Amino acid sequence: MTVEKIEAMLKRGEGIEVEFKTSQFELNKDIFDTICAFLNRMGGHLLLGVKDNGVVEGIVESCVPVMVNNLVNMANNPNKLNPPIDCRPQVFDYEGKKIIYCYVPESPDVHTTNGKMFDRNGEGDQDITRQSWRVTNVYLRKHGGHTEDRVLPYFELADCNKKMFERVRQMANFMVDNHPWMNMTDMEIIRSAKFYGTDPETGRSGLTLGAALIFGSDEVIANALPAFKTDALLRVENLDRFDDRDFIITNLIDSYDRLMAFIRRILPDKFHLEGDIRVSLRDRLFREVVSNLLIHREFSDGFHAKLVIEQDKLYTENWSRPHGWGSMTPEHYDSFSKNPKIANFFKEIGRSDQLGSGLRNIFRYAPQYTPGTVPQLIEGDVFKTIIPLKPLRAYNHEPPPSPFVLREDPDGKMGVRVGIRLSANEAKIVSRLLKSPDTTIAKLATQIGISKSAVENILTKLKQSDLLRRTGSKRAGEWVVMCP
Repeated sequence: MTVEKIEAMLKRGEGIEVEFKTSQFELNKDIFDTICAFLNRMGGHLLLGVKDNGVVEGIVESCVPVMVNNLVNMANNPNKLNPPIDCRPQVFDYEGKKIIYCYVPESPDVHTTNGKMFDRNGEGDQDITRQSWRVTNVYLRKHGGHTEDRVLPYFELADCNKKMFERVRQMANFMVDNHPWMNMTDMEIIRSAKFYGTDPETGRSGLTLGAALIFGSDEVIANALPAFKTDALLRVENLDRFDDRDFIITNLIDSYDRLMAFIRRILPDKFHLEGDIRVSLRDRLFREVVSNLLIHREFSDGFHAKLVIEQDKLYTENWSRPHGWGSMTPEHYDSFSKNPKIANFFKEIGRSDQLGSGLRNIFRYAPQYTPGTVPQLIEGDVFKTIIPLKPLRAYNHEPPPSPFVLREDPDGKMGVRVGIRLSANEAKIVSRLLKSPDTTIAKLATQIGISKSAVENILTKLKQSDLLRRTGSKRAGEWVVMCP
């Protein structure tokens, strides 16, 4: 370390990897909270004799040797820091004042101090001892495991949604003619996708959390991840609550469909040519945003993933296991998949591209969708994506008019779309269910002006065509409109 580099840190200020302590006469009481947090996160630089605002106050010179000695000894004392580390502080003269500098590297181990575990977040140290999900995240970061690989001991093939296997076969075959999945059994598809593994602690083999999140029923997913939810909200007029909402608790493929349907009925599409082919600029952009929200999240945490549309922006938030920190751009980012097996599966069915392509596409399409703006992707414990929008009062966020056409562009490359045209009554039912998924059969009959039995027949037909499915109980459940 040089004085010039220390001066640069003082100007830059505190952050995820930099901490200032005054420590004029003795070590601050919370100094090992910071050291523990640095060790558990990504390492960092500790400067003693500096105020929080970066002003060098200095350490009383006669106290420097004692402080250095105490720092070294306590860092090597397992009763203070467990496991202990080898600490090598340096003393610098800065503008006639003494400061102590100590670099704390990222550790392969999980550390505690005085029986407590700390993690670093932004400019602060967080006591996470009693927050089991954050403790789990620290262990996952250290040992390189992925939540998607967790073996679920009571989850078997019989608990899967059989229709989902046929659906992913067709989606994969749409991407690649004669895709190998077409000739595989359900279990062979699971093994091919690496959704079958062995628990290293128990030695038990079985289907993983990744399999549950793709093929599992809503009940299976709720049992494996009680806090798993994705919340889609529209906040334009009612800023305290919401103007529209879809609370999604289902598999990742259906979650993708519902999030895209939510966006399509609120945000407009724009005329856009790539070469001589017209494509959906809205779908090109938000396909990447939605895929990132669903794929690159840390499922072990109870944080609800969110997609929120406000008057001047759409943003998403999901809990993450950050590989870096701060803003990401196409020029400055590391390709690091949080759930590589789920990411590969989404690529096979055309819902995402190669790692890194999604970020580049967001930065490519967002300025075309809203000229003069730049998107933001911010990596941290909570990963955020922000897409600027024109004022939403200029947007029509009513459901699509009748006759309704369900459309899908699974590979993001074709200008021609697959369409299914519905009858007038079918379109009216779909439009109302898109806006109010919990609408009852009786209410649909009243709104449309047909009998309850006619509504039931239409719902049965839509379900048999895999355009509609029911989630939850008969009384408290919801209708989910599916893309073909």
